[in-house]
Amino acid sequence: MQETDDVGSVGSVASTAARPGFPFAALIGQASLQQALVLAAIDPGLGGVLISGPRGTAKSTAARALAELLPEGQLVNLPLGASEDRLIGTLDIETVLRDGSVRFSPGLLAKAHRGVLYVDEVNLLPDALVDALLDAAASGVNTVERDGVSHSHDASFVLIGTMNPEEGELRPQLIDRFGLMVELQNAFEPRVRQAIVKARFAFDVDPAGFRAAYAEQQASYVQRIRSARAALPLLSFDDAVHARVSALCIDAAVDGLRADLVMLRAARALAAFERADAVTVQHVERVADAVLLHRRRQHDSQHANQRQQEGEARPQDIAGSASGHTTASTTSCADPDWGYLPPEPMAAVPVKGVIPLDAKKR
Repeated sequence: MQETDDVGSVGSVASTAARPGFPFAALIGQASLQQALVLAAIDPGLGGVLISGPRGTAKSTAARALAELLPEGQLVNLPLGASEDRLIGTLDIETVLRDGSVRFSPGLLAKAHRGVLYVDEVNLLPDALVDALLDAAASGVNTVERDGVSHSHDASFVLIGTMNPEEGELRPQLIDRFGLMVELQNAFEPRVRQAIVKARFAFDVDPAGFRAAYAEQQASYVQRIRSARAALPLLSFDDAVHARVSALCIDAAVDGLRADLVMLRAARALAAFERADAVTVQHVERVADAVLLHRRRQHDSQHANQRQQEGEARPQDIAGSASGHTTASTTSCADPDWGYLPPEPMAAVPVKGVIPLDAKKR
Protein backbone atom coordinates (compact mmCIF):
# COMPACT_ATOMS: atom_id res chain seq x y z
CA MET A 1 0.00 0.00 0.00
CA GLN A 2 1.37 3.41 -0.90
CA GLU A 3 2.13 5.80 1.92
CA THR A 4 0.72 9.30 1.56
CA ASP A 5 1.57 11.12 4.76
CA ASP A 6 3.98 11.28 7.65
CA VAL A 7 3.51 9.70 11.06
CA GLY A 8 2.38 12.23 13.59
CA SER A 9 4.13 15.43 14.58
CA VAL A 10 7.49 15.89 16.25
CA GLY A 11 7.79 13.43 19.12
CA SER A 12 4.12 12.62 18.93
CA VAL A 13 2.18 9.65 20.22
CA ALA A 14 -0.37 8.75 17.57
CA SER A 15 -3.40 6.83 18.79
CA THR A 16 -4.90 4.61 16.12
CA ALA A 17 -8.25 4.79 17.88
CA ALA A 18 -8.39 8.59 17.51
CA ARG A 19 -7.07 8.48 13.95
CA PRO A 20 -8.18 5.36 12.05
CA GLY A 21 -5.49 4.18 9.70
CA PHE A 22 -5.21 1.87 6.75
CA PRO A 23 -5.80 -1.74 7.93
CA PHE A 24 -2.78 -4.00 8.25
CA ALA A 25 -4.73 -6.83 6.61
CA ALA A 26 -5.39 -4.67 3.54
CA LEU A 27 -1.75 -4.07 2.62
CA ILE A 28 -1.12 -5.26 -0.92
CA GLY A 29 2.05 -6.82 -2.29
CA GLN A 30 3.93 -6.60 1.01
CA ALA A 31 3.90 -10.18 2.29
CA SER A 32 7.54 -10.17 3.38
CA LEU A 33 7.10 -6.88 5.24
CA GLN A 34 3.92 -8.06 6.93
CA GLN A 35 5.60 -11.26 8.10
CA ALA A 36 8.62 -9.41 9.52
CA LEU A 37 6.42 -6.91 11.38
CA VAL A 38 4.20 -9.65 12.83
CA LEU A 39 7.25 -11.58 14.07
CA ALA A 40 8.61 -8.44 15.75
CA ALA A 41 5.19 -7.84 17.33
CA ILE A 42 5.15 -11.38 18.74
CA ASP A 43 8.72 -11.17 20.05
CA PRO A 44 9.88 -7.54 20.48
CA GLY A 45 13.19 -8.93 21.74
CA LEU A 46 14.13 -9.70 18.14
CA GLY A 47 15.49 -6.16 17.96
CA GLY A 48 13.07 -4.55 15.56
CA VAL A 49 12.67 -4.34 11.80
CA LEU A 50 14.70 -2.19 9.41
CA ILE A 51 12.80 -1.31 6.24
CA SER A 52 14.83 -0.11 3.30
CA GLY A 53 13.18 1.25 0.20
CA PRO A 54 12.36 4.26 -1.95
CA ARG A 55 9.73 6.84 -1.11
CA GLY A 56 6.08 5.85 -1.32
CA THR A 57 6.45 2.12 -0.62
CA ALA A 58 4.15 1.90 2.42
CA LYS A 59 6.79 2.14 5.14
CA SER A 60 4.94 4.54 7.44
CA THR A 61 1.54 3.11 6.48
CA ALA A 62 2.64 -0.37 7.57
CA ALA A 63 4.13 0.91 10.83
CA ARG A 64 0.93 2.72 11.77
CA ALA A 65 -1.17 -0.28 10.77
CA LEU A 66 0.88 -2.62 12.97
CA ALA A 67 0.48 -0.37 16.01
CA GLU A 68 -3.28 -0.87 15.82
CA LEU A 69 -2.82 -4.60 16.41
CA LEU A 70 -0.86 -4.19 19.66
CA PRO A 71 -2.27 -3.92 23.22
CA GLU A 72 -1.82 -0.19 23.66
CA GLY A 73 -2.58 0.58 20.01
CA GLN A 74 -0.18 3.50 19.86
CA LEU A 75 2.66 4.61 17.68
CA VAL A 76 5.45 6.86 18.92
CA ASN A 77 7.43 8.82 16.36
CA LEU A 78 11.10 9.63 16.99
CA PRO A 79 12.03 12.75 15.03
CA LEU A 80 15.47 13.35 13.56
CA GLY A 81 16.10 16.36 15.77
CA ALA A 82 15.37 14.58 19.07
CA SER A 83 17.95 14.80 21.85
CA GLU A 84 19.14 11.85 23.91
CA ASP A 85 17.17 13.13 26.93
CA ARG A 86 14.03 13.33 24.79
CA LEU A 87 14.52 9.69 23.83
CA ILE A 88 15.53 8.00 27.10
CA GLY A 89 14.22 10.49 29.70
CA THR A 90 15.92 12.60 32.35
CA LEU A 91 16.77 12.42 36.06
CA ASP A 92 16.49 15.41 38.37
CA ILE A 93 19.83 15.21 40.18
CA GLU A 94 19.01 18.18 42.45
CA THR A 95 16.05 16.28 43.89
CA VAL A 96 18.26 13.27 44.58
CA LEU A 97 20.84 15.39 46.39
CA ARG A 98 18.22 17.31 48.36
CA ASP A 99 15.93 14.55 49.69
CA GLY A 100 17.34 11.29 48.31
CA SER A 101 14.39 10.53 46.04
CA VAL A 102 14.68 9.87 42.33
CA ARG A 103 12.58 12.10 40.12
CA PHE A 104 12.35 10.73 36.60
CA SER A 105 10.84 12.42 33.57
CA PRO A 106 9.98 9.74 31.01
CA GLY A 107 11.09 10.00 27.41
CA LEU A 108 9.80 8.52 24.18
CA LEU A 109 11.03 5.02 25.07
CA ALA A 110 8.68 4.97 28.06
CA LYS A 111 5.77 6.21 25.98
CA ALA A 112 6.41 3.52 23.35
CA HIS A 113 6.04 0.69 25.92
CA ARG A 114 3.75 -2.03 24.51
CA GLY A 115 3.42 -0.08 21.26
CA VAL A 116 5.49 0.80 18.21
CA LEU A 117 8.48 3.14 18.10
CA TYR A 118 8.76 4.41 14.55
CA VAL A 119 12.01 5.98 13.37
CA ASP A 120 11.90 7.42 9.88
CA GLU A 121 15.29 7.88 8.18
CA VAL A 122 17.06 6.03 10.98
CA ASN A 123 20.27 6.15 8.93
CA LEU A 124 20.38 9.92 9.49
CA LEU A 125 20.16 9.73 13.30
CA PRO A 126 23.26 10.27 15.47
CA ASP A 127 24.91 6.99 16.39
CA ALA A 128 24.36 7.60 20.12
CA LEU A 129 20.59 7.70 19.65
CA VAL A 130 20.59 4.59 17.47
CA ASP A 131 22.64 2.75 20.11
CA ALA A 132 20.22 3.74 22.88
CA LEU A 133 17.06 2.70 21.08
CA LEU A 134 18.58 -0.59 19.86
CA ASP A 135 19.70 -1.43 23.42
CA ALA A 136 16.20 -0.84 24.74
CA ALA A 137 14.55 -2.71 21.86
CA ALA A 138 16.65 -5.83 22.45
CA SER A 139 16.47 -5.85 26.27
CA GLY A 140 12.97 -4.47 26.87
CA VAL A 141 14.39 -2.20 29.57
CA ASN A 142 15.57 1.41 29.46
CA THR A 143 18.14 2.56 32.02
CA VAL A 144 19.02 6.20 32.60
CA GLU A 145 22.22 7.01 34.51
CA ARG A 146 23.36 10.42 35.67
CA ASP A 147 26.22 11.13 38.10
CA GLY A 148 26.06 7.70 39.73
CA VAL A 149 22.26 7.68 39.99
CA SER A 150 20.27 5.32 37.78
CA HIS A 151 16.64 4.56 37.05
CA SER A 152 15.22 1.70 34.98
CA HIS A 153 11.78 1.08 33.53
CA ASP A 154 10.11 -1.37 31.15
CA ALA A 155 10.40 -0.44 27.50
CA SER A 156 9.04 -3.36 25.49
CA PHE A 157 8.15 -2.01 22.08
CA VAL A 158 8.34 -2.93 18.43
CA LEU A 159 11.10 -0.91 16.81
CA ILE A 160 10.54 -0.03 13.17
CA GLY A 161 13.29 1.90 11.42
CA THR A 162 13.07 3.03 7.82
CA MET A 163 15.68 4.31 5.44
CA ASN A 164 16.11 5.31 1.83
CA PRO A 165 19.45 3.86 0.67
CA GLU A 166 19.88 6.81 -1.68
CA GLU A 167 20.35 9.01 1.40
CA GLY A 168 23.14 6.94 2.95
CA GLU A 169 23.67 3.63 4.73
CA LEU A 170 23.84 2.70 8.40
CA ARG A 171 27.20 1.74 9.83
CA PRO A 172 27.69 -2.07 9.79
CA GLN A 173 27.96 -2.12 13.59
CA LEU A 174 24.48 -0.61 13.87
CA ILE A 175 22.68 -2.31 11.01
CA ASP A 176 23.64 -5.74 12.41
CA ARG A 177 21.76 -4.96 15.62
CA PHE A 178 18.42 -4.72 13.87
CA GLY A 179 16.82 -8.12 14.16
CA LEU A 180 15.17 -8.27 10.74
CA MET A 181 15.46 -6.33 7.51
CA VAL A 182 13.16 -6.02 4.50
CA GLU A 183 14.02 -4.31 1.23
CA LEU A 184 11.01 -2.82 -0.56
CA GLN A 185 10.86 -2.14 -4.26
CA ASN A 186 8.66 0.03 -6.43
CA ALA A 187 5.65 -1.78 -7.88
CA PHE A 188 6.12 -2.26 -11.62
CA GLU A 189 3.55 -5.01 -12.07
CA PRO A 190 0.48 -3.27 -13.59
CA ARG A 191 -2.12 -5.36 -11.76
CA VAL A 192 -0.47 -4.91 -8.40
CA ARG A 193 -0.04 -1.20 -8.98
CA GLN A 194 -3.70 -0.81 -9.97
CA ALA A 195 -4.87 -2.81 -6.95
CA ILE A 196 -2.87 -0.57 -4.62
CA VAL A 197 -4.31 2.61 -6.12
CA LYS A 198 -7.87 1.26 -6.05
CA ALA A 199 -7.55 0.27 -2.39
CA ARG A 200 -6.16 3.69 -1.49
CA PHE A 201 -9.00 5.48 -3.25
CA ALA A 202 -11.58 3.25 -1.59
CA PHE A 203 -10.10 3.98 1.83
CA ASP A 204 -9.96 7.73 1.21
CA VAL A 205 -13.59 7.86 0.03
CA ASP A 206 -15.04 5.78 2.89
CA PRO A 207 -12.52 4.95 5.65
CA ALA A 208 -15.13 3.43 7.97
CA GLY A 209 -16.64 1.22 5.29
CA PHE A 210 -13.23 0.13 4.04
CA ARG A 211 -12.08 -0.79 7.54
CA ALA A 212 -15.32 -2.66 8.21
CA ALA A 213 -14.60 -4.92 5.26
CA TYR A 214 -11.34 -6.00 6.94
CA ALA A 215 -12.58 -6.04 10.55
CA GLU A 216 -12.65 -9.83 10.78
CA GLN A 217 -9.13 -10.22 9.42
CA GLN A 218 -7.87 -7.47 11.73
CA ALA A 219 -9.42 -9.18 14.75
CA SER A 220 -7.78 -12.44 13.70
CA TYR A 221 -4.36 -10.76 13.63
CA VAL A 222 -4.89 -9.33 17.11
CA GLN A 223 -5.95 -12.67 18.55
CA ARG A 224 -3.18 -14.65 16.85
CA ILE A 225 -0.46 -12.22 17.97
CA ARG A 226 -1.74 -12.40 21.56
CA SER A 227 -1.87 -16.21 21.49
CA ALA A 228 1.56 -16.46 19.86
CA ARG A 229 3.14 -14.35 22.59
CA ALA A 230 1.77 -16.72 25.20
CA ALA A 231 2.96 -19.78 23.27
CA LEU A 232 6.59 -18.68 22.83
CA PRO A 233 7.93 -20.26 26.07
CA LEU A 234 6.32 -23.59 25.16
CA LEU A 235 8.22 -24.06 21.89
CA SER A 236 11.71 -25.55 21.72
CA PHE A 237 14.27 -26.36 19.03
CA ASP A 238 15.53 -29.79 18.07
CA ASP A 239 18.99 -30.56 16.71
CA ALA A 240 17.83 -30.41 13.09
CA VAL A 241 16.66 -26.82 13.56
CA HIS A 242 19.93 -25.81 15.22
CA ALA A 243 21.92 -27.49 12.45
CA ARG A 244 20.02 -25.67 9.70
CA VAL A 245 20.42 -22.31 11.42
CA SER A 246 24.16 -22.85 11.79
CA ALA A 247 24.52 -23.89 8.15
CA LEU A 248 22.65 -20.84 6.86
CA CYS A 249 24.65 -18.43 8.99
CA ILE A 250 27.98 -20.02 8.05
CA ASP A 251 27.10 -19.91 4.36
CA ALA A 252 26.29 -16.20 4.72
CA ALA A 253 29.67 -15.60 6.44
CA VAL A 254 28.04 -13.52 9.16
CA ASP A 255 30.02 -11.97 12.00
CA GLY A 256 29.37 -13.27 15.49
CA LEU A 257 26.37 -15.28 16.69
CA ARG A 258 23.65 -12.64 16.70
CA ALA A 259 22.25 -13.95 13.42
CA ASP A 260 21.90 -17.47 14.86
CA LEU A 261 20.03 -16.22 17.91
CA VAL A 262 17.73 -13.94 15.95
CA MET A 263 16.96 -16.66 13.40
CA LEU A 264 15.96 -19.10 16.12
CA ARG A 265 13.73 -16.52 17.81
CA ALA A 266 12.16 -15.47 14.52
CA ALA A 267 11.46 -19.09 13.56
CA ARG A 268 9.91 -19.68 16.98
CA ALA A 269 7.70 -16.59 16.59
CA LEU A 270 6.53 -17.79 13.18
CA ALA A 271 5.75 -21.25 14.57
CA ALA A 272 3.78 -19.68 17.42
CA PHE A 273 1.85 -17.44 15.02
CA GLU A 274 0.89 -20.47 12.92
CA ARG A 275 -0.07 -22.46 16.03
CA ALA A 276 2.50 -25.15 15.27
CA ASP A 277 3.40 -27.74 17.87
CA ALA A 278 7.14 -27.32 17.32
CA VAL A 279 9.67 -25.17 15.46
CA THR A 280 10.69 -26.85 12.22
CA VAL A 281 13.36 -26.40 9.57
CA GLN A 282 10.65 -24.99 7.29
CA HIS A 283 10.05 -22.15 9.77
CA VAL A 284 13.78 -21.42 9.72
CA GLU A 285 13.85 -21.31 5.93
CA ARG A 286 10.98 -18.83 5.80
CA VAL A 287 12.61 -16.29 8.15
CA ALA A 288 16.21 -16.68 6.95
CA ASP A 289 16.11 -13.97 4.29
CA ALA A 290 14.96 -11.26 6.71
CA VAL A 291 17.61 -12.30 9.25
CA LEU A 292 20.53 -12.53 6.81
CA LEU A 293 19.75 -9.80 4.29
CA HIS A 294 21.73 -7.11 6.12
CA ARG A 295 24.30 -9.44 7.67
CA ARG A 296 25.66 -11.53 4.84
CA ARG A 297 29.03 -10.51 3.46
CA GLN A 298 27.63 -10.65 -0.06
CA HIS A 299 25.41 -7.68 0.84
CA ASP A 300 28.45 -5.42 0.97
CA SER A 301 29.94 -6.79 -2.25
CA GLN A 302 26.65 -6.31 -4.08
CA HIS A 303 26.60 -2.65 -3.12
CA ALA A 304 30.22 -2.27 -4.24
CA ASN A 305 29.42 -3.87 -7.59
CA GLN A 306 26.41 -1.63 -8.00
CA ARG A 307 28.51 1.48 -7.36
CA GLN A 308 31.07 0.36 -9.95
CA GLN A 309 28.31 -0.31 -12.49
CA GLU A 310 27.06 3.22 -11.94
CA GLY A 311 30.44 4.59 -13.00
CA GLU A 312 32.05 4.97 -9.60
CA ALA A 313 35.08 2.85 -10.47
CA ARG A 314 38.18 3.53 -8.38
CA PRO A 315 40.97 5.54 -10.07
CA GLN A 316 43.52 2.77 -9.61
CA ASP A 317 41.26 0.32 -11.43
CA ILE A 318 41.05 2.69 -14.38
CA ALA A 319 44.82 3.24 -14.39
CA GLY A 320 45.49 -0.48 -14.21
CA SER A 321 43.21 -1.36 -17.09
CA ALA A 322 44.59 1.46 -19.27
CA SER A 323 48.24 0.57 -18.75
CA GLY A 324 47.87 -3.21 -18.75
CA HIS A 325 49.07 -3.51 -15.12
CA THR A 326 47.22 -5.69 -12.61
CA THR A 327 48.70 -4.26 -9.42
CA ALA A 328 45.51 -2.32 -8.59
CA SER A 329 43.62 -5.49 -7.72
CA THR A 330 46.15 -6.36 -5.02
CA THR A 331 46.57 -2.88 -3.58
CA SER A 332 44.70 -2.08 -0.37
CA CYS A 333 42.25 0.83 -0.43
CA ALA A 334 43.74 1.94 2.88
CA ASP A 335 47.18 2.36 1.27
CA PRO A 336 47.86 6.11 0.88
CA ASP A 337 49.92 5.31 -2.25
CA TRP A 338 47.18 3.43 -4.07
CA GLY A 339 47.49 3.74 -7.81
CA TYR A 340 51.22 4.46 -7.55
CA LEU A 341 53.30 2.93 -10.35
CA PRO A 342 57.02 2.24 -9.66
CA PRO A 343 59.55 4.16 -11.80
CA GLU A 344 60.87 2.36 -14.84
CA PRO A 345 64.36 2.84 -16.38
CA MET A 346 64.36 4.92 -19.57
CA ALA A 347 67.13 5.11 -22.18
CA ALA A 348 68.87 8.52 -22.27
CA VAL A 349 69.44 10.00 -25.72
CA PRO A 350 72.12 12.78 -26.01
CA VAL A 351 70.99 15.97 -27.80
CA LYS A 352 73.52 17.76 -30.03
CA GLY A 353 74.24 21.44 -29.43
CA VAL A 354 73.30 21.42 -25.74
CA ILE A 355 76.02 22.52 -23.33
CA PRO A 356 76.01 20.70 -19.96
CA LEU A 357 75.36 22.94 -16.95
CA ASP A 358 78.61 22.00 -15.26
CA ALA A 359 80.53 22.96 -18.44
CA LYS A 360 79.12 26.49 -18.24
CA LYS A 361 80.48 26.85 -14.71
CA ARG A 362 83.95 25.86 -15.89
